[in-house]
Amino acid sequence: MGDPAGVGPEIIAKACKALKPRLEADELRLLVVGSVDALETARRAFAPGLAIPEVDAAGRWPGLAALQACPEGAPILPGVLSTDGGRFAYHAVEQAVRLAEAGRIHGIVTAPLNKEALNKAGFHFAGHTDLLAHLTGARGSVMMLAHGNMRVSHVTTHIALEDVPKKLTPERLRYVIDLTAETLDGLGLKRRRIAVAALNPHAGEGGLFGRQDIDVSMPVIAECVADGLDVVGPVPGDTVFVKLRAGQYDAVVAMYHDQGHIPVKLLGFDVDPKTGTWNSLSGVNITLGLPIVRTSVDHGTAFDIAGKGIANELSLLEAIDYAVKLSATRLAKPEAATP
Repeated sequence: MGDPAGVGPEIIAKACKALKPRLEADELRLLVVGSVDALETARRAFAPGLAIPEVDAAGRWPGLAALQACPEGAPILPGVLSTDGGRFAYHAVEQAVRLAEAGRIHGIVTAPLNKEALNKAGFHFAGHTDLLAHLTGARGSVMMLAHGNMRVSHVTTHIALEDVPKKLTPERLRYVIDLTAETLDGLGLKRRRIAVAALNPHAGEGGLFGRQDIDVSMPVIAECVADGLDVVGPVPGDTVFVKLRAGQYDAVVAMYHDQGHIPVKLLGFDVDPKTGTWNSLSGVNITLGLPIVRTSVDHGTAFDIAGKGIANELSLLEAIDYAVKLSATRLAKPEAATP
């Protein structure tokens, strides 16, 4: 559920309502982990004809159910930052991870949490990605954003821009490329062409604007090609995403947060030109490098609109579909354990 004070409960209720035919046909099974009180409030408001019974972690579950992440405290109010909101966000993820590790669920889809609330509650993580890496013991996670045919993984994310060049190492870049190729395979793509975005303008202009693209990226790309991967670059950042959108590549490896996020989010927002507001936001956040499947909405808690009935569930529906695809691929592998 993420932070119960955000739009999580609302978009979950709306998504479950939209998915009702698939749930009834047993094409999909969903367990909502978080504040049952917040979910019930959202269900009454946005999906009154839908039943989401509360269950315990050890029992048998119906196709749609809710699991309390931790004890309720003071009432959590929509749009109000609180330590209880951060506490629920943490324990919901922790519960879901343990269920996934035990084979009881096939993947995790997260609604947004609030980093300030999470840290106020005593859980000092920069967000879901760092938290998931900690809980699963992953050696290094990678963030991928996806919107349509735009798939962008990141060498770095939540660090200062001045620290990015130091984090661009041959080992990290190769790791991100390998995980990106593995994920494209998991999504069932026949072609898996990956472009590596340049760190510097014009890919360094022959060293005039920096040598990282020449000294780090180019040798790694050559190594990947020698190993049979379809990798090109470094491609200047001002053109690589245009080529991705045109279908010349199947994914791009971006060097830092804004380089990768801006093009995906620009295309993901559906903006009303008359009012200057957006009607919806689509796009999915996928965490690579974890021993479990995890996808997420590509937006924040939106405290300013929480509880008002105007939050859009499209990104959550897309995240659920991505989780289904990636889970199915993992389950089809011979070494996959059957829950």
